[in-house]
Amino acid sequence: MSGASTPTVVKLGGSCLDDLDGAWWDDLAAYGREHPLVLVHGWSKPLKRLSPRYSEPSAVLRDRYGNQSRWTTPEVIEDIRTVSAALAEDVLGRLGRRGVTAERLLGSDGLVAAGEAERWWWREKQLVELENLVGPITGVDPGALKNLQPGHAYLVTPLARDAAGREVNTDADRAAAAVAGATGAADLVLVTDVAHLLIDGEPVREIGAEAAAAFRDRGATGGMRKKLRAAGEALDGGVRRVVLGSASVTDLLAGRTGTVITRTPQT
Repeated sequence: MSGASTPTVVKLGGSCLDDLDGAWWDDLAAYGREHPLVLVHGWSKPLKRLSPRYSEPSAVLRDRYGNQSRWTTPEVIEDIRTVSAALAEDVLGRLGRRGVTAERLLGSDGLVAAGEAERWWWREKQLVELENLVGPITGVDPGALKNLQPGHAYLVTPLARDAAGREVNTDADRAAAAVAGATGAADLVLVTDVAHLLIDGEPVREIGAEAAAAFRDRGATGGMRKKLRAAGEALDGGVRRVVLGSASVTDLLAGRTGTVITRTPQT
């Protein structure tokens, strides 16, 4: 994709959506009136509000390689659909009131394809075989985004469809990276609840992909580890830069705050 149809992809962290004030949405809408937008949302906090069981340690699995994943059953998929529908109504309303039309798209409706899920997971210090409805992203069909133009936004719920036709859970950061690569986006913005990437307690304003990957593997934990993996995948997919932080989209893209990750650090 090129020209006016090339979007900016923005991942909205599920843990920070409640903290984005009216000025933040004003800024996003002003940017969206000039640029096509694809928003990919998380749902961690809304899911925990829906039921206390989603805050329990047993709700998260760790595979034999150390990767964490939400234990996803058909019931969890339905709960994700429930909270994401409410979230989408809120986001689309906020944009609509600010002059940006928007539509929701389930990744499982022809946009995102997933591969075979890992089957071996740690439970009570033992590796056991479990069916977990998650899957690594194997492809994105940008043709599902038929109306990429300034003044219009898509909100993507990052579910996917596997080879067996099942609806499965995917990581939202990595889904945003895959969408950015598939649509030819120059920029991927990861909006999160932290202002910068921190290394040894110090904020990092700019970092190259190689150094970011090294920190991901030796020091990053939890959500930041996934974000750095997503950043690397986006850059490998042709995205020019990835920016993460908690500020407005225009401030992040202008480099006034946040952390910029590029293939090679700028000099």
